[in-house]
Amino acid sequence: MNMNNMPSAKTIVSTAASVAASAMVLRSIARDLIPYEFQQYVYLNIHGLFKSFSSEIVLIVEEFDGLATNQIYRAADTYLGSKMASSANRLMVKLPEKETKISTSMAQNQEVIDMFNGGRFRWRQITRQAESKSPSYTGGGQFSSQQIETRYFEIIFHKKHRQMVFDSYFPFILKENNRIVEEKKTLKIHTLNNEQLRRYSGDYSWNSVILDHPATFDTLAMDSDVKKMVIDDLERFVKRREYYRKVGKAWKRGYLLYGPPGTGKSSLIAAMANYLNFDIYDLELTDIHANSDLRRLLINTANRSILVVEDIDCSLELEDRKADERALKLLRSSQISQAQTVNIVRQHKPNQVTLSGFLNFIDGLWSSCGDERIIIFTSNHKERLDPALLRPGRMDLHIHMSYCTPCAFRTLAANYLGITEHSLFLEIDNLLETTKVTPAEVGERLLRNEEVDLALQQLTEFFEEKRSEDEEKEAKRLKQEQDAVTPEEEKENDNSTSKTS
Repeated sequence: MNMNNMPSAKTIVSTAASVAASAMVLRSIARDLIPYEFQQYVYLNIHGLFKSFSSEIVLIVEEFDGLATNQIYRAADTYLGSKMASSANRLMVKLPEKETKISTSMAQNQEVIDMFNGGRFRWRQITRQAESKSPSYTGGGQFSSQQIETRYFEIIFHKKHRQMVFDSYFPFILKENNRIVEEKKTLKIHTLNNEQLRRYSGDYSWNSVILDHPATFDTLAMDSDVKKMVIDDLERFVKRREYYRKVGKAWKRGYLLYGPPGTGKSSLIAAMANYLNFDIYDLELTDIHANSDLRRLLINTANRSILVVEDIDCSLELEDRKADERALKLLRSSQISQAQTVNIVRQHKPNQVTLSGFLNFIDGLWSSCGDERIIIFTSNHKERLDPALLRPGRMDLHIHMSYCTPCAFRTLAANYLGITEHSLFLEIDNLLETTKVTPAEVGERLLRNEEVDLALQQLTEFFEEKRSEDEEKEAKRLKQEQDAVTPEEEKENDNSTSKTS
């Protein structure tokens, strides 16, 4: 080849510069003369042409699906975290207080490669800042826009694996998520986010802390027959998923725990959670201001969990129908004006959660948004509850938490003193038959002394004092009732007695 025929470097650079200048001139002319719509049309068609030759597919997995968390996002976050622990250069590491296992997850805007059945999948975790649709209240009648984070995954893979992704890969990730969660699970108790965060940012997720309650059915101070009934009911419930589906019922179970304070309702709830390995969601109804908020919270409650509504008889004025009836009676008696009636109704309905809304929450269409859930209500006064709440399907099993019985006392003696027999047990059994004392009171007394004989002797003295106090209160109550009888009522009672004679 003749080297003299080769163009010089100067000629090449000069030619390239001339071509680039010509291209810039043509681009400028095209921008000025060709309509913008036609430019976009040409660009999109060229872009689509090149895209059709691409062998990659990109899937987007957002964190939320409407009101609920996207299950695939949650599962992928757990799954990829376990994959990254041994391969990633940058990852997030957590070890919450009282937990023993370290958990890892993808850091913001990071990438990880996963291999599955011969396919190569590139995952990107993308976090972006966006303005909340609901402005945040800053006080003084002022609102300001609030920045919120939106998170999603991008999955990039060869188009030949499209069917495998949906048929095999995603189901595999969901299954692995369940396995990893069960292996690392530490029981938690969840509570609501603060009211301002819920109302102004729309964040209806739950905050959680470790549930480190030691209560078990072995240490629970209650009758053995009742304890066995609860255990059998729980075991039957968790095994009947297909049965519930067959009969057309949501896979949930409702319990009502009722009885005086200190009889062990909270301890029973903790024992149930430890037995089933279910998280607890503590729902404070007085913090909820609308039926729609109640539904959002239900959607964000995980499966295999226990939802607790404590003191249902006094935590919320559910019997709003009775408030209407009372106001209507006052209006009919002409004692108050219609405007005053409206004010009375408002005073009796401080919250916007209605009885019908709450019933739909626990037994309506919205109650089916989730599987394997237990709802537990507690009450000190069962008789105050609306009958609509008590029926099966809402409160399926009613468990009376009674005063301390001989059987419950023996459990407490074993827990606190480490004994199963003693010469004073018979005397204590007899005292318990005639004395109303709660397991909490017995436990508190046993805590005062570790010496067995002295502790039991002090307990018998406490029972006798308690019985004397109860007798005095009863005598005082009877006297007050007798004093409350008017002379006319007493005369009428005497006349009735004479006629009967």
